[in-house]
Amino acid sequence: MMRRVRGIVLRLVRRRARAMTLGLLLAVPSLWVQLSDRWDAWWLESLSLIVGATGLALFWTGLTGAAPDWIEPDGK
Repeated sequence: MMRRVRGIVLRLVRRRARAMTLGLLLAVPSLWVQLSDRWDAWWLESLSLIVGATGLALFWTGLTGAAPDWIEPDGK
């Protein structure tokens, strides 16, 4: 199951516009939960931090592009 999730995330990151859209869709409600005082449940605030961080990471990766897995040293 983890391999499938990893594959889905890797395919998502290659599509930059979708990654940025999904990142914003995750980050904005998370920010709203953190800044509003409507809920005091510790688990909801923790979950919103995780979802918000994931959304910001997806947005940033979509904005800057995926980094290569391997960079050849200059000496070869």
